[in-house]
Amino acid sequence: MFKRISAGCLLFAAVLLAFATTGGSSDAHAQALSIGFTDHEVVLINMPQYQEVQQQLQTDFDASQEALEALYTDYQDKLERYQRQQSLLSEDRRQEREQELVQLQQQIQQEAQDQDQQLAARQAELMQPLLEQIQDAINEVAGANGLDIVLRTRVGTEPLLLFVNPETVRDITLDVARTLGLDVDGEAAESAGEAAASDAN
Repeated sequence: MFKRISAGCLLFAAVLLAFATTGGSSDAHAQALSIGFTDHEVVLINMPQYQEVQQQLQTDFDASQEALEALYTDYQDKLERYQRQQSLLSEDRRQEREQELVQLQQQIQQEAQDQDQQLAARQAELMQPLLEQIQDAINEVAGANGLDIVLRTRVGTEPLLLFVNPETVRDITLDVARTLGLDVDGEAAESAGEAAASDAN
């Protein structure tokens, strides 16, 4: 949540700065600023490589879950064995077995944390080339249309643009998609946007 709020604040701070540097308080300069916006997640979801990335991440996730389940099964077996034998064990042996169980719990927790971090890093690694392609397309479309600023409509499920005047601010989402060779019409873009929000949840 903190990162999303920070990203939104930084984005709009940058927009305000851009307005401020186009000519002080001059309304003429401010009105001359060309602004566009795009929902890059709509573009991303329609890229063929996106599905490949999702499949790879699912494969990595399944493998990590198998390793965790093996550890947990080992823990469960040892816990049940300890519970059956507890009354027969000496005090020292009970403490030793209990310490072993505690260590196994800690190992499982640490392994889960490590795997979460590894999966997050893997996701960032696989997504980076796609995001770079989208950014290149945004730059191309912005240059071709003489835009000074391109905003993103949301971060995850949180909207950044609450109102847009269609007469003065242009939606370049479909232009960006077509620049990447994607066949995305308005209806498909809307559906993809809803899917992106669902995935983010």
